[in-house]
Amino acid sequence: MGVSSEIRAAVEYRSPLTSIQFTTAQYLIETLATLAFAMTGVLQAARKRLDVVGVCVVSSLAAFGGGTLRDILLDRRPFFWVSHWELLLIVLVFAVLAPSFMRSRHFEPTERLIQLPDAVGLGLFAASGTQIALSMQMPALVAVIMGVMTAVFGGVLRDVFCNDLPKIFHDHRPYAICAFIAGWVAVGCESYGLAQWVTLLVSSLTGFGLRLAVMIWDVRLPAWRPD
Repeated sequence: MGVSSEIRAAVEYRSPLTSIQFTTAQYLIETLATLAFAMTGVLQAARKRLDVVGVCVVSSLAAFGGGTLRDILLDRRPFFWVSHWELLLIVLVFAVLAPSFMRSRHFEPTERLIQLPDAVGLGLFAASGTQIALSMQMPALVAVIMGVMTAVFGGVLRDVFCNDLPKIFHDHRPYAICAFIAGWVAVGCESYGLAQWVTLLVSSLTGFGLRLAVMIWDVRLPAWRPD
């Protein structure tokens, strides 16, 4: 009985190799996306002339807000920034140091340049959020919505905390739509049985490419015209 239990435990430990690889890929993706959105939070806080505590809070909201909402709705514990606390430490150190090197003359070029990591973060978080939900046997539509929330909710919290109307609601650029499409690409890849890292890569590139195209060609959604 004891030997049988040990063999069963060894099999259960070694069998999910794809899960272990996916965890590594997921960690890398969420790290890159977290850092990208933390940069946008630091920029926003610096432009609002917040103190160091405000900068840390805003950058953390931007970096972890979407993933935290996803984990709450999916009942995942601990939250990803709790289980990987080193990400929180990196964001806080970055938030403390970055304003020391930023001056008013940096804001305009930095605001233009920040759109690139923002697009990267959008694609990465949309892909990871969708696939995490799919791995928990969520319906496809629910999984895609989780991906969208992971990608956009951090930016919403960042803008609200800084007393701004969230940009995704008023700049008329299809930000959330890019994440929505990237999520369905992840669902399609999953349905074809592609490797998890391939699904993450294809979905992330889709979200990033769409967001980049929107910025290059200045694509805008029609605004409400009551007249």
